[in-house]
Amino acid sequence: MSCHSVKAAALVENRHTEMIDVESIRRDFPILGREVYGKPLVYLDNAATTQKPQCVIDCISDAYRNVNANVHRGIHFLSQEATDMMESARENVRRFIGAGSTEEIIFTRGTTESINLLASSFAQAFLKEGDEVLISGMEHHSNIVPWQIQAQRYGFKIKVIPVTDLGELDTDVFRTLFTSRTKLVSITHVSNVLGTVNPVSGIINEAHSHGVPVAIDGAQSVPHIRVNVQELGADFYAFSGHKIYGPTGIGVLYGRKALLEKMPPYQGGGEMIKRVTFDKTTYNELPYKFEAGTPDYIGSIALATALDYVNGIGMERIAEYESELCSYAIDRLSEIPDMRIIGTAPHRSAVVSFLVGGIHPSDMGTLLDRLGIAVRTGHHCAEPLMDRYGIPGTVRASFSLYNTKAEVDSLVAGIERVRKMF
Repeated sequence: MSCHSVKAAALVENRHTEMIDVESIRRDFPILGREVYGKPLVYLDNAATTQKPQCVIDCISDAYRNVNANVHRGIHFLSQEATDMMESARENVRRFIGAGSTEEIIFTRGTTESINLLASSFAQAFLKEGDEVLISGMEHHSNIVPWQIQAQRYGFKIKVIPVTDLGELDTDVFRTLFTSRTKLVSITHVSNVLGTVNPVSGIINEAHSHGVPVAIDGAQSVPHIRVNVQELGADFYAFSGHKIYGPTGIGVLYGRKALLEKMPPYQGGGEMIKRVTFDKTTYNELPYKFEAGTPDYIGSIALATALDYVNGIGMERIAEYESELCSYAIDRLSEIPDMRIIGTAPHRSAVVSFLVGGIHPSDMGTLLDRLGIAVRTGHHCAEPLMDRYGIPGTVRASFSLYNTKAEVDSLVAGIERVRKMF
């Protein structure tokens, strides 16, 4: 089935409401037909990366075959065509996240580079010794380490919003952390470990009441829920293409134009300049000021195809389906003796982290793998959160629009089999 027909094929009429036809969707993803160790692949590591539909795979191949030329710099036909396609992709991203202008859409290599760019440029423009940046206790390392690097350089302080036993942010404490030296809040929209969906709209409103801008790590939110950065009021928002069915090595940093204009470039070289002499360099306009070197124009085009794909299905329908699937998984997993689910916030996305009795997460993950079940184990690049719960790591099952209740049942059966071995 072509991805171009996904909207018609992936939805079926059911009592006047359109529901996702998962089996039709699964046929769009070639890898889901694989076997692992002679068992059907059950892929439950979507928080790490999602699989790619055939239309995205075809887009990459077609672009290299037919439109491969460096963008923005050539007067020949292929260069102009590739440039038009890349800038069309930028517009696609703008619409998808509800940004006000394509000038506010910066292509990066992913969420990690987006936050590193932000931390470096924002710190250089706005932070000095004694200032403060607020992050939370559930952040991915990518939203911790870049701020620590800049804090060592500029002397500002990092303050941490605590996490409750349920896996929610302690918003009462959050409100007390603001001082006259607070310059930025940088926080995840959805925890990659707990699945908690943070109340970012309220967090942004609180920060803005103190005149403080807010950056959002959207790596785990954009694939699962509709995001509109203007409705949220976010000043910065970052996400990765490979977590929303696009290729690896492409991501986005949205930034409010008024702030981006005050921030210096993150890297120097081609594309980000207007005029270079040995005495002085004049920087390019937004967003190119932050896109030094040859961009991943093929990746941006393929990302746009991935966004078209999920738009064809509908983000609201995806969110509804994944919520139902996650609830089913939690109910089934809770039936297992000695099961401990880490993070029980009522408002959550499609991630479940757990431990079973005294079984080490790596042992559980290795044995599940032999049954064809792909889960993630370890600290999930969130070691401070593991310390908060006093655990070395977890097993993480993360779901996507192509996962099924039958796959959840396979996971539960696999865990029971491993548990009996111990």
